[in-house]
Amino acid sequence: MKVICAGLSKTGTKTMTCALRDLGYNVYDFMENFTYLGDEWRKILTTGGTTEDFRRMFENVDAVSDLPGAYYWDEIHKAFPDSKIVLMMRENEVVWYKSLMNQVKAGQNFIFRLMPYISIAGWQFTSYTALMGPAIWGVEYQSNLFREPELNEMQMRMTYRRHNAYVLQAAPKDKLLVYSVKDGWEPLCKFLGVPVPDKPFPRKNVRGNIVEELMQNDPVFIRIQREIMFSSSLLAVLLSYGLYRSGKFAWYNDWPSTLSRFRGLIPSFYSK
Repeated sequence: MKVICAGLSKTGTKTMTCALRDLGYNVYDFMENFTYLGDEWRKILTTGGTTEDFRRMFENVDAVSDLPGAYYWDEIHKAFPDSKIVLMMRENEVVWYKSLMNQVKAGQNFIFRLMPYISIAGWQFTSYTALMGPAIWGVEYQSNLFREPELNEMQMRMTYRRHNAYVLQAAPKDKLLVYSVKDGWEPLCKFLGVPVPDKPFPRKNVRGNIVEELMQNDPVFIRIQREIMFSSSLLAVLLSYGLYRSGKFAWYNDWPSTLSRFRGLIPSFYSK
């Protein structure tokens, strides 16, 4: 591990992931942590972990970005004390929370809401992310098919403040860069001791468009969409078969005549 991005979600984590990859680093972002280290993170988020756990998890990784790694930056740094820490920050917490809510709304399309109910991979992903609510943000997160999740703004903003304050206080000053992705290549490359690449600095996940990118390119979300299509088709077949059997049963049991006789009783009932 060479670089720990300690900025929380919506501080430019996807941009940092892309920038570090352009610099040649092997980066574990949110999806890599879920795909390759999901079981380990579930244990850490529920019962805790050790320095050896983090050393084993990231021994072949150059950099980590986004949750849950950003929140556990100190534990990862203890496992890799020579690594450098980049704390990405927004202009202020109001701007940060607004960006966070834009991301939440962008992730509320029908497929995202449906996936934990009819996709095994979708249920695994949703249950994994739900663990971060109480462990990191101090709030419960429950998915709902019919309405958007309600977030505790005060709690979220308090977590953002506490996290940044702790990094600024506890991180070794000679290994810490306080950074905004708006600053571009120069301060980042100088801090990491690498040449500035001959390409524009990346800009990723603008207004939450990472959702569309995941749906198109990420293997986990491609699998989720396939499982949703399969499950939907299977449910349609089962429903059609059930309607067919119900109609057949009704026909053989002379339900039409029974229903007709019942309707004939209604006028006489009201005439009494």
